[in-house]
Formats: sequence, structure tokens, C-alpha cells
Amino acid sequence: MLCINSKQMHSVVSYGEIIDKIEEAFRIQQNGHFSMPDRIHADYKGNTLLLMPCFTPAAMGTKMVSLFPKNVNKGLPRLYGEMILNDAETGEPLALMNGAELTAIRTGAVGGVGVKYTTPADISVLGIIGTGIQGISQAVYTTMIRPIKKIVIFDRDQKSMEQFEKNYSEKFPEIPVKKADSAENLAEISEVIITATNSLTPVLPDVKDLLKGKHIIGIGSYKPDMREFPEALFKLTQTIFIDTELAKKESGDLTVPLQKGWMDEKQVVPLGKLVTGEVNIDHSSQTTLFKSVGMALFDLLTADYIYKKAKQKKIGTEVDL
Repeated sequence: MLCINSKQMHSVVSYGEIIDKIEEAFRIQQNGHFSMPDRIHADYKGNTLLLMPCFTPAAMGTKMVSLFPKNVNKGLPRLYGEMILNDAETGEPLALMNGAELTAIRTGAVGGVGVKYTTPADISVLGIIGTGIQGISQAVYTTMIRPIKKIVIFDRDQKSMEQFEKNYSEKFPEIPVKKADSAENLAEISEVIITATNSLTPVLPDVKDLLKGKHIIGIGSYKPDMREFPEALFKLTQTIFIDTELAKKESGDLTVPLQKGWMDEKQVVPLGKLVTGEVNIDHSSQTTLFKSVGMALFDLLTADYIYKKAKQKKIGTEVDL
């Protein structure tokens, strides 16, 4: 079995190829050539264990993620994860890789695909609410997809914003990063806004005039008690795009609006239908919304890609179990 650490994973990754893999995942999702049980949640004393298996004719694997929110008080990451990739025909373990890094890589690309299909091609001002690992990953992939000329960021943690600015500027020194005074200030300036938080209450302003005509990508909320979107947003959007049907019962950004009647379930459409061309939207003149909770199919295709690249480049450590 090949063990691939975080640094080695990044050394083999091409952002453009990961975007292609995520688009491929959306197409596989639409044609139904895969098996993906619902994500398994195990909660204990405020901590969460997630298990995400998936099978396709070409690959199989499982990601396990632990989320311990109070780790931040100990100076430790809140999220740890492992991805095990198996041979699709024999079940033989092929690779073990860092699941948290895999999540950051593929979720950044999922957001990038969302931007690609729900925003005009000429958007140039990106707003990021939540400047942790996922915030920087979203910014990097969006910069690859659109001609971004300015990044506007907002986070309650000043140190997090400073670290974001440092990390992003190392990759794109020509693109200025502005710290917003508030979410309202960020919404006013930005054309596309990506929310990447674990907030239990909306992080976007509940003001229609500030959200009208904006393009919103939400990737933070993955539990029914987590919300990033305010009521005002649902009064502006005709269609809500999602990455997986599970999102409708897993994220508070959808369960609450459905329960309160802010939107109808008929308005919820898989983003895969945009990717395959089954549906189209005029994103130049309307507010758009894409909500992602992630799915194991993204992890599987990304892990399979990384494994094959690592084997090709002779990167990683072979171990016997």
C-alpha cells in the first residue's frame, strides 16, 4: 500500500486536472454509474466522526474524518482525516492518504466548478467569508477559473485573515487582498461570495439590496444546525443548485428554508445538470446560489487521480500491512 502525505499530495496535483476530475464526478453522478451510501455521522460529546464510502467500476474507497471543534483551544486542527483507496476488482488496499488535505483539495475544486457554471465569465472581485484552510483553497481555485483582480475577506479571527493574506499573496502576489470591516461591507464590494464557515447563524447579511445580483457559493454548513445563508437570499433566487441530494436534509442552509417555506423543493436542482447541459441559466442578470456539502464521489475520483500521479512519479512510501 502506498502512503502519500500532504506535501506529496500537493506535489502531484494540477489545479486544472482536479477541476476536470470534479466535473467528471458530476457527470458520473448524473449517469448513475456509481454507488454511494449516505454519509455516516457519529456524534459524541460535540465531536463528529464521518464515514464516506464510494464505488465506481474503476475505483473504490472510503474517507474517514474526525471533527473536534474544541481542538482550536489546544492549538490543534479541528479536522483530521484519512482516505483509503482500494482496487475496484479485488478490494486490495492501494493507498492511504491525508483525508483532511484531500478534502481541502477537492472542496476547493468543487467550489471552483460551482463558480464556473453559476457566474459570468468576467467576474473580477471575489469575497471570502471564513479564511481558514478551506477559504484559501476556494480562493485559489476561483482564481484559476475567473480573472480575479481583487479578493475581499472577512473573518472574526484577525489572525486567520492575516494568515490568509500571507498564504494567498505567496501564490498570487499581483492580486490585492482587502480585509472587510463586516460581512455587509464585503457583500457590497464583491461580485461572487464564497462562505466557508462552521457558523450556526447566517454569516451573510439579511439584506436583499446587498445580495441582489450576487453569486453565492456556500461550502461550510454540513449539519442541520449549521447555517450561512439568511432569509433574504431565498427571496432573490429562483433556483438553488446543490452537489448532492443529501444536502437537502444535511445542511441547515436548506433544511431551515424548506421547513419555513422560504423556498420550494422544486427549486432545488443538482449542479450536475448544469455541468451536463441538461439545464441552463442566465447568470448575468440574476442572483445565483450553489450549496455544497460534499460527497464521497468527489473524494474517490480525486484520490484515484492522486494515487495514479504518485505512482507515475514514484512518490510516496510503500508499506506492508
